[in-house]
Amino acid sequence: MAMAAMQKRTNVRLPPEVNRVLYIRNLPYKITAEEMYDIFGKYGAIRQIRVGNTPETRGTAFVVYEDIFDAKNACDHLSGFNVCNRYLVVLYYQANKAFKRVDVDKKMEELEKVKNKFGLDDDK
Repeated sequence: MAMAAMQKRTNVRLPPEVNRVLYIRNLPYKITAEEMYDIFGKYGAIRQIRVGNTPETRGTAFVVYEDIFDAKNACDHLSGFNVCNRYLVVLYYQANKAFKRVDVDKKMEELEKVKNKFGLDDDK
């Protein structure tokens, strides 16, 4: 029986952004990994949960599922889920987008350094 169910699932075409790794925003700052497992573990086996613990990453987490279908199910059901009066934002992790923002910030920083070095102002 289980094999027949697995065979059926392999024919399902998932959108390209669907990923086993979910990125969660708008979490309560005091949420624990155990609480995260309680919420996200209902949707399938979890490989790893990383809760942000720096000032920049507080309120965010990564949840890595063993199975992409479990991740999709969790994303579909937990987006907008209320935890301690905060509504979760659940997204599929996209490495290229995550690092693009860092690149833009770095380029802007380098541009400012060059402007300062040559005494250039935006006003002129």
